[in-house]
Amino acid sequence: MANRTLVRHPASQGSAGLMCAVEVSMLHSCALQLDYRVTGDTDVLKLPPIANPERADNLWQTTCFELFVALDGGKYAEFNFSPSTCWAGYRFEGYRNGMQVLTGVEPVVRFAVEREALRLTAILDLGNLVRDLNGPAGISAVLEQRDGKTSWWALNHPGGKPDFHHWDCFALKLGAARES
Repeated sequence: MANRTLVRHPASQGSAGLMCAVEVSMLHSCALQLDYRVTGDTDVLKLPPIANPERADNLWQTTCFELFVALDGGKYAEFNFSPSTCWAGYRFEGYRNGMQVLTGVEPVVRFAVEREALRLTAILDLGNLVRDLNGPAGISAVLEQRDGKTSWWALNHPGGKPDFHHWDCFALKLGAARES
């Protein structure tokens, strides 16, 4: 299990008084559970209504939690998890290149509003993608406020504008998450 605090990108607007963290639990060699938690004045956040848990595109355009998993040969997968409980998965052949809808992985997403906190839990079995989750991963979040201001959160950020696809954001070694 690994507990990590996400770092707010310097170009973010708003989000004063918010904190974002994630707990990563390895369920077995190819499955993991992510427990994202946002604390502080969460009433300022724009949240989509709860929907049927299904695949949907463009979730990253508003409040959304994300996972990037490195695959062999510079390839990677991206997962978006919405407070609506919708989700999306994509496979990339390289940095922002060759994007394809990812099939064969259907995360379970749960969302709850708690006292001064939001919690999103995503459970994924990635056995169709990898034999063992041992490589680097990026964990991030987009938090949109009701006033339209957006903040970007990740374990690590590259220089310049927010870019969760950048390899600098792949700052968690999943095998280490299993051992901690």
